[in-house]
Amino acid sequence: MADRTISGHWEGDLICGSKNSQIVTLGERHSRYVMLAKVNDRKSESVVTALIKQAKKLPTELYKSLTLDRGSEFADHPRLKTEANIDVYFCDPNSPWQRGTNENTNRLLRQYFPKGTDLSVHSQSKLSAVARQLNERPRKTFAYETPAQELMRMLCRPVERKPQMYILNSK
Repeated sequence: MADRTISGHWEGDLICGSKNSQIVTLGERHSRYVMLAKVNDRKSESVVTALIKQAKKLPTELYKSLTLDRGSEFADHPRLKTEANIDVYFCDPNSPWQRGTNENTNRLLRQYFPKGTDLSVHSQSKLSAVARQLNERPRKTFAYETPAQELMRMLCRPVERKPQMYILNSK
């Protein structure tokens, strides 16, 4: 999805550390809002379970689609589509620019979790605190407002309704 003006479209990935440790990362394309989830292994069942758990924290209007890379950790994606009621897409092979929000997010996360470090030592509460720091970091793209403020703005927008059409019986 090329249009960042529409909210509810996410990009996901896994960042890896030493000792077979991983963190699931999610970034919302419009607001750049970040969510992180601790996983114990790289197995698809574990990763997709973490994605489903994160999805259930959001209102359905803010979780419409998720774009992932083609890693084997996302092989259980049909369960994600079914249980989280989300459309799942995959970027083309060797095309990280198709998930630019997530690539940028992962770059920012490396300030907190350097490459080669053991990610399993971090609790979910630590991951949530890091996500909160990123979500409260002002962004130039939002006139120095934060992703958290932009997400709240998205939640508070009135729902646009299509005008009702009434067909009158002409008898």
